[in-house]
Amino acid sequence: MYQNIPTKVLTGEVRLSYANLTTPRAVQQGQDAKYSVTLLIPKTDTATKANIDSSIEAAAQDAQGKLWSGVRPPVLPVPIHDGDGVRENGTPYGPECKGCWVLTASSKNKPQVVHQSDINTELAPQDVYSGMYARVTINFFGYMSNGKKGVGCGLGNVMKTRDGEPLAGNASAASDFAQVGNTVSAPAYGAAMPAGAAPLQMNPLTGQPCGV
Repeated sequence: MYQNIPTKVLTGEVRLSYANLTTPRAVQQGQDAKYSVTLLIPKTDTATKANIDSSIEAAAQDAQGKLWSGVRPPVLPVPIHDGDGVRENGTPYGPECKGCWVLTASSKNKPQVVHQSDINTELAPQDVYSGMYARVTINFFGYMSNGKKGVGCGLGNVMKTRDGEPLAGNASAASDFAQVGNTVSAPAYGAAMPAGAAPLQMNPLTGQPCGV
């Protein structure tokens, strides 16, 4: 519980993956574009996991009375998964998920992304990326869609705590050019002819080098 809201959680420090926090993105064609992020929650952070479990339960109880006509699913679909296990399609999670709980949160509204050193100023887009560390507010809610019942996770705001190795798959300029050094030799365009080399003789009638 956070701010006396049973379904709301302020996480401990988590790592961000698939961070679409500055521009909304549709998961599939035809769907609404949303802001979203996947949280990698270390399993050692038992307090955050306990808060999440409690908030999921609060959301399920609320939905049972308001959405599900008093009938709770025997197996409740929830948005948090074991990063050491496999996805719903049977494929394993990426290596960055090992030792973590994996949870995706989304919102139609743009989240505020700030730094812990200045929570009143939003970060520039280039300072927000997959791989950075942050604390995040999330809110759980029950849903019923096309006959399916479950608990989803809404995205609140993000407070960056520190930088991390980017997860986007692209190398940084610093890593690409670290071994180049500060001095780059320019190509010798228009360089003087080496000593002793015979000048090129041109045919005045054809304009081509002699012998061509």
